[in-house]
Amino acid sequence: MIVDFRSDTVTKPTQAMLEAMHRAPVGDDVFGEDPSINALEEHAARLFGMEKSLFCPSGTMTNQIAIKCHTHPGDEVICDELSHVYQYEGGGIASNSGASVKLLQGDRGRITADLVEQNIQPDDVHRPVSSLVVVENTSNRGGGSCYDFSALQEIGKVCKEKNLAFHIDGARLFNALVAKKESPLQYGKLFDSISICLSKGLGAPVGSLLLGNQVFIKKARRVRKVFGGGMRQAGSLAAAGLFALDNHVERLQTDHDHATQLNAMLTTLPFVKEILPVETNIIIAECNSDFDLLGWQSRMKENGILFYVISKHKFRLVTHLDITPAMITHFEKSLKSTY
Repeated sequence: MIVDFRSDTVTKPTQAMLEAMHRAPVGDDVFGEDPSINALEEHAARLFGMEKSLFCPSGTMTNQIAIKCHTHPGDEVICDELSHVYQYEGGGIASNSGASVKLLQGDRGRITADLVEQNIQPDDVHRPVSSLVVVENTSNRGGGSCYDFSALQEIGKVCKEKNLAFHIDGARLFNALVAKKESPLQYGKLFDSISICLSKGLGAPVGSLLLGNQVFIKKARRVRKVFGGGMRQAGSLAAAGLFALDNHVERLQTDHDHATQLNAMLTTLPFVKEILPVETNIIIAECNSDFDLLGWQSRMKENGILFYVISKHKFRLVTHLDITPAMITHFEKSLKSTY
């Protein structure tokens, strides 16, 4: 048995999703003629109460398009030091937008309104222009941590008062919505732009959506073309996204429950020094400094258990829709035989 906890990006389409993909009508999306993509974009926009959305191949692309649309070269983007847009998007903020970054030290990837306000650049020709705040919910490097919505509202208030755009990297936003029992409409009212990923917890094979008002998405569509993201008959991929939004949101609670079970197992291990609080589907644990983490990872792999080593002493497990109760049991048995 192979049990893959490396990421929620490793999921395979379900049989029902594959059937929906097979039936999808298609057309040329660059011409705006793919009915399945149009339906997905309209559905997502309605879900969040926003005017328009744009289908893209990846969450990195939707984030980078948003940053490009919200900034000018020489501007500064404010975000947490653990943010995906800074850590895992290939230096795209500088490369694609010519912008610099102001990194904040938040709490498990979450920043506050006070931190934002304290780090907005003064109106000074020697300084870059603060023009955009980016938050990530849930925070990947924060162990799947969720914002309290009131904290996001406070940041949004600062952005509005200081004339900064407000973007959310919602790669795992639906995990946060389920965990916090929140509504997409709340987020649509607060943010200037929203990125949501369909190919993580929602289980689609490819795709993310960028949401905003009509003027913003018109600009974003042009930037997508420049970035090489204009797709043609991609309706089959959009159909997978539609199926995911309709069928795979509520079931995210199962992933959260599995993560809670794994957390309980890991707390019993003598070599585990600390585990970040588990709120959703990500577990990040730190081992004692004298523990051979790579050796243990290798032994677990021999038992069919795959997970990601973040650093010399830290590792990550991520649950997803392909994880079954039997796999959780197999993980527990493997723990007892590998250390």
